[in-house]
Amino acid sequence: MSETTLQIIERVGLIPVLRAKSVAQGRAVVDAMIAGGVTVVEVTMTVPGAIDLLNELRKAYSPRDLLLGSGTVTTAEQAQATIDAGAEFVVSPSLHPDVIRVTKTNKKVSCPGALTPTEAITAWNAGADYVKIFPCSAVGGASYLKALLAPFPHLKLIPTGGVTLQTAESFIKAGARALGVGSDLVNLAAIDAGHPEAITETARAYLQVLADARKS
Repeated sequence: MSETTLQIIERVGLIPVLRAKSVAQGRAVVDAMIAGGVTVVEVTMTVPGAIDLLNELRKAYSPRDLLLGSGTVTTAEQAQATIDAGAEFVVSPSLHPDVIRVTKTNKKVSCPGALTPTEAITAWNAGADYVKIFPCSAVGGASYLKALLAPFPHLKLIPTGGVTLQTAESFIKAGARALGVGSDLVNLAAIDAGHPEAITETARAYLQVLADARKS
């Protein structure tokens, strides 16, 4: 039996947030991450040609080799377009009930953004599979995540914003189901400098930190 999207997200434990400047740059980042074992990516709508990039990645990799998601999705139309292009999960920086509705109608995984306790529970009650806590580090990082889970232990939270190799362990121990990771892993400068192996090495390092954190 093949893994579900939820199972893959929690097994890999990372959702790299891709904000590339072009389709070519985005493709190079994804190739480098996959070489390091990270097989999930969130292509944000801020990438010029985001839909083209989703289509290209869907053609290049089987769903077994790469779990595709879309990010910075704020309208129902964007949600549908990214799902049509291959997104299996849809992430927003904020709470948009119509985006959740379209995502769930298409039987895909919904991850809206929230910050306060009220927003987090509202997102969950609207049908979210995960709630992205953003910007998490700006309000206390792992300690804030732990505080949110105290009254709402059933919430499945994915902290984003300020997740680094140094903070990853603390977020997992605080109860994060997975981590949204930005420039610490999605290193556009490394691609521009012709050093994709830097991303590959960081990807491996993240997976090791997560494995160690879960063991302990």
